[in-house]
Amino acid sequence: MNYHSTRSNLPTTDAAKAVLQGLAPDGGLFVTDRYEDFDWEGTLRLDTLGMAKKILSTLLPEIQNMDSLVEKAYRGKFETDELTPLVSVADRYVLELFRGPTSAFKDVALSMLPQLITASRSQEQVRDEILILTATSGDTGKAALAGFCDVPGTKIIVFYPDAGVSAVQKAQMVTQEGSNVCVCAVRGNFDDTQTGVKKIFAAGVPSDCGVRLSSANSINIGRLAPQVVYYFKAYADLLQQGRICLGDKVDYVVPTGNFGDILAGYLAKRMGLPVGKLVCASNRNDVLTDFLRTGTYDRRRPFYRTISPSMDILVSSNLERLLYLLCEDCDEVAGYMRELNENGCYTVSDALLKKLQDEFSYGCCDDEETKRTIGRVWKENGYLMDTHTAVAWCVAEDQKTDAPVVVLSTASAYKFPAAVLSALGEEVCEDEFEVMRRLNEVTKVPIPKALAELKSKTVRHTDVIDREQMQSYVLGKIDHWN
Repeated sequence: MNYHSTRSNLPTTDAAKAVLQGLAPDGGLFVTDRYEDFDWEGTLRLDTLGMAKKILSTLLPEIQNMDSLVEKAYRGKFETDELTPLVSVADRYVLELFRGPTSAFKDVALSMLPQLITASRSQEQVRDEILILTATSGDTGKAALAGFCDVPGTKIIVFYPDAGVSAVQKAQMVTQEGSNVCVCAVRGNFDDTQTGVKKIFAAGVPSDCGVRLSSANSINIGRLAPQVVYYFKAYADLLQQGRICLGDKVDYVVPTGNFGDILAGYLAKRMGLPVGKLVCASNRNDVLTDFLRTGTYDRRRPFYRTISPSMDILVSSNLERLLYLLCEDCDEVAGYMRELNENGCYTVSDALLKKLQDEFSYGCCDDEETKRTIGRVWKENGYLMDTHTAVAWCVAEDQKTDAPVVVLSTASAYKFPAAVLSALGEEVCEDEFEVMRRLNEVTKVPIPKALAELKSKTVRHTDVIDREQMQSYVLGKIDHWN
């Protein structure tokens, strides 16, 4: 299958090389134009791991031994071999994506990506080590660190915004063990961190340093492809429960920051899955809501730190992939990205805006609405959700539809215990681990084991740098590892 940049049709590459590179040479994202002729009906009859094998073999066909890679990635590492249980809550459904090793939705993709990268490295006979550079708004970091920990032939550096993640998210990262891992805080917000990583990719590293760069962010097609699976899984569950008939549309409401999670749903639709509306749910940083409403993407706006920090993003990288998939014009997409880089904004054509609005709906809510949603859903339905899932639930309540509605969850409520406990009307102290204990006492919802053990773990990563220092920091780490 040929992959090419969103900004140029040539040159093309295969899936294994695209996964290894992460970002296209011209700064664009790898895409393919082929999604037809997929047996989506047959795929729905498979179990979860069977779906993963079928879908990933189709999207990444050049990567060999996919069945074995899927087994290594998932078998016995999640709370259930279903990976992502679908739970009925009131008149909607919640797709629980947080049943993996780090209690966040990123586990589905980042358990798989190390397998894809190591397999591609072997196939391509690459002798250099693969250095994974990742910017995280909270959950990607820990999931990537856990996935790549001590994986032969790889190193990983995770950058996160200082004071821009929850205490639990930070503790998960800075206590990470492993001889090949590094974690560093950046003074700034997630967009600063993500921009810094992209600049490092653009500049590259010395050719004789024995290292090649790749990414664990959803700019890497190997990170995005596994996320397609759980849209099929949710649909199959609804079929098995008799809630829908084959071919019925299902709406998906997705808490959205970098646009990868919701874009996976659009890829599922391109592969034939009967997806209805894809609803983009934003917090107070509502740049995507404004874009889908007006057609103008404008990052020149205030940046807010919210209680749903994984969505505190003003530059949504994966949106570039969607623009290409809808207009299929690399020059048009390259022009938009150039305008964004030079002017901080762009406006799509009327034709492209119509296509966007035909496929996507949108909505947003602020912190107070998020808290009210958490409290109300717990009181009325006995279901505890984290701050990001609550954003999606709140937006779902405003959508008018006759189709079943699946809300994609983001993380365990225990990753944001202070905000969740406060939303339940309880007093909150400064010790977030004491808050976690109190949340468990109030709700009786079990604390995930890995989170419960965090308080006793040793802090191993304490570096904090300015965003201008990121490139020199990476080069210094390469020298140290060599």
